[in-house]
Amino acid sequence: MAEKIILASGSPFRKALLVNAGVPVEAVPAEVDERALEAPLTDSGISPEDVALVLAEAKATEVSERKPGALVLGCDQTLSLGDKVFHKPADMEAARRHLLALSGKTHQLNSAVVLARDDAVLWRHVGVASLTMRELDPVFIGRHLARVGAKALSSVGAYQIEGEGIQLFERVEGDYFTIVGLPLLPVLAKLRELGAIDG
Repeated sequence: MAEKIILASGSPFRKALLVNAGVPVEAVPAEVDERALEAPLTDSGISPEDVALVLAEAKATEVSERKPGALVLGCDQTLSLGDKVFHKPADMEAARRHLLALSGKTHQLNSAVVLARDDAVLWRHVGVASLTMRELDPVFIGRHLARVGAKALSSVGAYQIEGEGIQLFERVEGDYFTIVGLPLLPVLAKLRELGAIDG
C-alpha cells in the first residue's frame, strides 16, 4: 500500500504531476517567507542550485513539523542567467523585462526537491535544465504577454513551456519535469527506495 505523500506546495502543476504518476498526495503549502530566507544568501556566493535547495528544505521541514510522521516533499525552483537569479515577476511590466533579459540567451532552471520526515531531511536533489530563448522582438513580447495574460506571472521565467511559452525557445536541454518544477523521475525512484510507493 502506497504511503500518502505531503506536498509542501500549493502548485497545482506539481500536484498534478504526482497524481498523474499514481502517487497519493495531499498538498499542504509551506508557511515560509521565501524572500526573507533568500536575502542573506544573495551576497554569500551560494549557487542558484543551492538557493533552490535551501528553500525546498525550509518548506519540507516546516510542513514536516506540522505533520508528524508524514513523508513531506518540499520543492523550489530558481532561474539563473549567469549569476543573476530571477523570481516570479510581480506584474506584466516585470514579465516584459524578464523576457527581454532572457531573449537570445541560455538560462538554467534549477528544480530542487527535498524529502523530510519529522523535521529530518531524508534526501535532497537538484535537477538542472538549460533553455535557449530565441531573439525576441520587443513588440512580439508585448503581443505574447497580452495573449497569455496573468499566467506569465506564475513562473520564474514569465513563461510556461507546457503552453504557448514553448514558442519563445530555440533549444531546450534537460528533463521536461525539471523544467516544469518537479524532477519527477528521481523523486519516484527515491519514493520506491523508501518503500513509500510500490516498486
